[in-house]
Amino acid sequence: MEDQSEPTFDTLTVSEGEEPFENGSEAGDVVSPIHLASTFALPGLDAEMRLEDVDPAAGEFVYGRLSNPTRHALETRLAALEGGAHGAAFASGTAAIFTTLLAGVTPGDHVVAFEDLYAGTRRMLNDVFQSRLGVDVTYVDATDTANVAAALREETAAVWMESPTNPKLALCDIAGIADLLADRDVMFGVDNTFASPYFQRPLELGADVVAHSTTKYLNGHSDAIAGAVVTDDDALAEEIRFLQQVGVGAVSGPFDSYLVLRGMKTLAARMDRHEANAMAVAEFLDERPEVSDVYYPGLPSHPDHELAREQMSGFGGILSFELDGDIGDAKRFVEALSEFTLAVSVGGVESLIELPAAMTHEPLSPAEREALGISDTLMRVSVGIEGIDDLIADLKGGFAAMDRRQTTPSAEN
Repeated sequence: MEDQSEPTFDTLTVSEGEEPFENGSEAGDVVSPIHLASTFALPGLDAEMRLEDVDPAAGEFVYGRLSNPTRHALETRLAALEGGAHGAAFASGTAAIFTTLLAGVTPGDHVVAFEDLYAGTRRMLNDVFQSRLGVDVTYVDATDTANVAAALREETAAVWMESPTNPKLALCDIAGIADLLADRDVMFGVDNTFASPYFQRPLELGADVVAHSTTKYLNGHSDAIAGAVVTDDDALAEEIRFLQQVGVGAVSGPFDSYLVLRGMKTLAARMDRHEANAMAVAEFLDERPEVSDVYYPGLPSHPDHELAREQMSGFGGILSFELDGDIGDAKRFVEALSEFTLAVSVGGVESLIELPAAMTHEPLSPAEREALGISDTLMRVSVGIEGIDDLIADLKGGFAAMDRRQTTPSAEN
C-alpha cells in the first residue's frame, strides 16, 4: 500500500493541530475547545522537572502564559500553513513583530527596513528600537534589492520587510534578498499579513522568520486581535519562545486563539473570493476618470506585477488608489459608500475603506507621508467577499457624490 501523500494546504487549514482526544480533551471534540484555565494540575512533584522541558505536544501544561492547549493547536496550524517548524501566537501583530525583532537585535546593532512599512511597525522601530534601545534603523526602497545591499553594514543584525506593503502594495524580491544575506549572520524577517500563507510563503523563498497580524486574513472575521511568527530556525525559535512566554509575555489568549483557529478553516475559500473581487474592483477603478492611479499587484500596470507572478500564487484582496481631486472629494466619496465601511484594518469578510494619511498612517509626519507618496486622497481598500455587483454599484455611488455640488438659491429682490 502506498504511503499517503502530505495533506494539501486546504486540508491543513481545516484540521491541522486539532485531533480528537488530544489538546487536553478527553471528550473527542472535533474542534479545539476553549481552555480558559490559567494553571494546570500536575500529576506529582518531580524534583528534576524544569518548566522549559514541559512539552505541549505531549499534552503537558503547567501555566497558561507558558502554554495552553487552545493556543498550542493554533501554533501547530500556523507553522504548518507557513511551512515552518515552529509557530508562536501573540496578543497582537505588533507584539509578534516586537518580540521577533527583540530576539534578533541588541543595542548598537543596525536594522535595514522597507521604507513603505505599516506605520505602526515604523513607529516601533523609530520610537522603541532606535530611540530607547540604541538600535540604528535605515529605511530603503526595497523594490530594488540593490538598495538593500547598499544599506548593509558590518553591524547589521536584521532586515525587516513587508511584501506587499501597507498601503502602496509594493513588493520586494524575497528570494533575492535572502540570497544577498546568505553569507551574513543577519535575521531576515517578512511580514506576510497582506498576502497570507495562501498566496505567499516567505520561508520557502529564503526568509528566516515570517510574521502575521492574524487579526487580518488568518482570522478573517474582524473579531479577534492576535499575531504570530513562524520560523524553521531552531535557535531563533527558542529565543522567540523565551521572550513570548517570559521576557515579554504577550501571548494570545485562549478565546482569541480559538477565534483565529476557527477562522483559518475557511482561509482558502475566502482568499479565492477576496482576490476575485479585488481584481474586479481594481480593473473597474483603473477605467475611472476620477482615479489617477491604482496600486494592485494583479494589474499588469503595477511596477511589481511580474515579481508578484513569480513569488506569489495570487495577488490578494487589498488595493490602494489615488483620487484625482482634493480632500473634499475624498470626504464626499467615502461618506457616500454603504457597502464599503469607513474603518481601519484589513482582511475581514466585509469590505473596508480608509484614508491612510488621516487614519492608519496619521502617526507619520507630513514629510514622511509625502516621501512615501501617501497623499490626502490615497484610499486603501480591503475588498471583502460580498457580491461584486453590489461593490461596484457602491463605488459608482461614491463617484457620483464627488460630482455633486451644493448650490445656493439666488436671493430674491
